[in-house]
Amino acid sequence: MNKILEKEVLSDVAKLMVVEAPLVARKAQAGQFVIVRVDAYGERVPLTIADYDREAGTIVLIFQEVGKSTMQMGTLEAGDELVTVVGPLGHATELDNFGTVVCIGGGVGIAPIFPIARALKEAGNTVISIIGARTNEYLFWEDRMRAVSDELIVCTDDGSYGRKALVTEPLKELLESPGKTISRVWAIGPMIMMKFVSLTTQPFEVSTIVSLNTIMVDGTGMCGGCRVLLDDGPQFVCVDGPEFDGHRVQWDNLLSRVQFYKEQEQVAVERWHEKCKLDEVS
Repeated sequence: MNKILEKEVLSDVAKLMVVEAPLVARKAQAGQFVIVRVDAYGERVPLTIADYDREAGTIVLIFQEVGKSTMQMGTLEAGDELVTVVGPLGHATELDNFGTVVCIGGGVGIAPIFPIARALKEAGNTVISIIGARTNEYLFWEDRMRAVSDELIVCTDDGSYGRKALVTEPLKELLESPGKTISRVWAIGPMIMMKFVSLTTQPFEVSTIVSLNTIMVDGTGMCGGCRVLLDDGPQFVCVDGPEFDGHRVQWDNLLSRVQFYKEQEQVAVERWHEKCKLDEVS
């Protein structure tokens, strides 16, 4: 059992939890994830480690309530416990002094891009970060991202804060700037965002790394549910990733596959809402 020590509501759908997990915190590295179960009957939920404190033995998890399990997790409070937190899993982010790099976080993807930007900065890189969301209400950790970045660009789709733009617009400007040489790009966020970031960088031949952990089910390579097609064949996100070269991902196939269980997920959400109503009555 892993106790929730702190909980913060970031938006109407995004929650932050500081979780007691000393064994995970001791080994965690940027880019890795954990598999969480809310209770003994819960499904396995992959969540990237947004931060960790080795001395305190804690990790930070940020999640968006998009399905039954994350909605259930969102009802937990400080003092409650998660039945399992397994990890750290997956390959850590490749770190080196590449030069000038761009780190892009979209929506809840700001959480997993933060430790990557921090680690790249510590490795000696010049870090330009771009964070974006649909509206100001869904932005968070601007101060943290600014602290680990040499330059921070904030975008919102509706212009309610920062620049009114998709994250690909300032990215393209940076790639076209004669005064800057971008060596590598990291992008984490919605699948469609990562696809278009990859398409934006491809003509410039700038290596682009994306994280695909949201497609995972089992997290240990046994179920095959997270198979992703690359130009040279399939790989499993959980054991071969979660980070991949965005230029090699067959995005249309991936975008169709993430819809496979949409109907079942909707049924699970409806049943969860019905259970919550019955609990309120009783």
